[in-house]
Amino acid sequence: MTSLELGPVLRHVGTTTATVWVETSERCTVEVLGASAPTFQVCGQHYALVVVEGLEPGTCVPYEVRLDGEVVWPIPGLATPPSHLRTRAESDDTGRLRFVYGSCRFPPTDDPELEASLGIDALDAYAARLMDLVGAADDAAEVLPDALCLLGDQVYADEITPRTERWIRENRDPEAGPGLEIADYGEYAHLYAESWTDRELRWLLSTVPTAMIFDDHDVRDDWNTSQTWREQMAAKPWWPQRIRAGLASYWVYQHLGNLDPETRDADPLYRKVIEADGDVFDLLADFAARADAEVGEPTGVRWSYRWDLGRTRLLMVDSRCARVLNEQDRLMINDHSFAWIEENATAAPGEDDVDHLLLGSSIPWLMPPAVSHVQSIDEWAASRGSRLAETVRQAVDLEHWPAFRASFDRLADLVRGVASGPNAPATVCVLSGDVHHSYAAEARYPSPTRSRVYQLTCSPVRNGVPWFMEYVFALGWWRGLTNVLGRVARAAGIGDPPLTWSTIGGPWFGNAVSTLEVTGRQACVRVERSGSRGGLEPVAEIPLT
Repeated sequence: MTSLELGPVLRHVGTTTATVWVETSERCTVEVLGASAPTFQVCGQHYALVVVEGLEPGTCVPYEVRLDGEVVWPIPGLATPPSHLRTRAESDDTGRLRFVYGSCRFPPTDDPELEASLGIDALDAYAARLMDLVGAADDAAEVLPDALCLLGDQVYADEITPRTERWIRENRDPEAGPGLEIADYGEYAHLYAESWTDRELRWLLSTVPTAMIFDDHDVRDDWNTSQTWREQMAAKPWWPQRIRAGLASYWVYQHLGNLDPETRDADPLYRKVIEADGDVFDLLADFAARADAEVGEPTGVRWSYRWDLGRTRLLMVDSRCARVLNEQDRLMINDHSFAWIEENATAAPGEDDVDHLLLGSSIPWLMPPAVSHVQSIDEWAASRGSRLAETVRQAVDLEHWPAFRASFDRLADLVRGVASGPNAPATVCVLSGDVHHSYAAEARYPSPTRSRVYQLTCSPVRNGVPWFMEYVFALGWWRGLTNVLGRVARAAGIGDPPLTWSTIGGPWFGNAVSTLEVTGRQACVRVERSGSRGGLEPVAEIPLT
């Protein structure tokens, strides 16, 4: 009998449609609420995207998954509430929204010492609490969040668990290729299975629409930090297979479900994949190689995407694979991709105005101000051939938006334009992860804006940070140090940032998950941290309007 290997994962949901992703053990037909789709095959793995159409707007219904007519989800004995499909309402006078976000989730392991050092998984703790709420609720829609946003490092291809290390040693020579890192597509598939099969997370992904974007560890630490980094990796004989596998698996496991059905159906690669008879890895590998080789070029490859959640808009920004890293330019996002972001940041003619604009970037835009100056100074020195600056950049991850100063300023201009317009949203929030601590910062421009502007960072869901970095990040908000480094930057000819910002909460350390809650043009953010007893403990609730 064909089995359900992974999923179901609820992805993009509209007013009348919902997309469900699954991985199966064999070729089959997958059915959800009367809608069906055949599987496609990649390196012997089988997948399907089922688009359920004709749903009623603003409804919440339980669902099952069938493979060739046999019910395989829910799994008997898993003891979870039913999974639900909850559609968006066509109009919502309250404008209510619960948007959960976080990043950097190291998977469960079978090593007690490692488990103790990593701590309680905040997303698992959130899921366990939500299961209790749904199980006790008369109407699941009253307690379910509207969306879950995973802001990078869904898997760790370069930092594997003891269980995966044993699996690699049993299946190939651990001294060959990248050693005890992920080498090919099959090993990436193993990573996703390891990360997405624990009971709590599997249920959460099955019932809350989930948006995702990659960060460096989904491929490799410091991915696309600089042209020097790319040259160093290109010299490794195993790298071409690794990058093709990383981007191909991301396309299958994460990217496809990010897209609304209309956008996905218009994608030529997707059409070729679902129409193919046989394994399609070669198609995906060719696409992945092109996407990687043409970093900085206007190729038309766009990993960024848009979700409209009532009058709240999410623009998820690719801040890894859309970079420009040549000698002439150094940009976080190429012109082609940035133009798309600028075009979608405001309502088009005929669209409703946006009350809240969310910009999802795996790496923060507004860092602690002193750290921001350090990153810009390091970029300036590295661009003048300083080997020390390049070494430091890679050693301590000086690769955030301030290390791409031209792009930092362009994003500042974009946000200022949106926040100052006649139909400005109430808030513009940049949601980020990566830095293994959480904080909220408010930005201010020389001329007041109609919108309030925030950087909201939540990381990690489950990982750690060296103890001394807690002091570094806390010191980064100290005004005295910021002023000193600002003078150094000006002496080097680096202009002042076009805005200022200060913390309104944090920094907080430990495994955490955050929730942005919206009612009309009002908004607040709630940060919760996993506690010693396994649940979530409140850290802060901050009004944003």
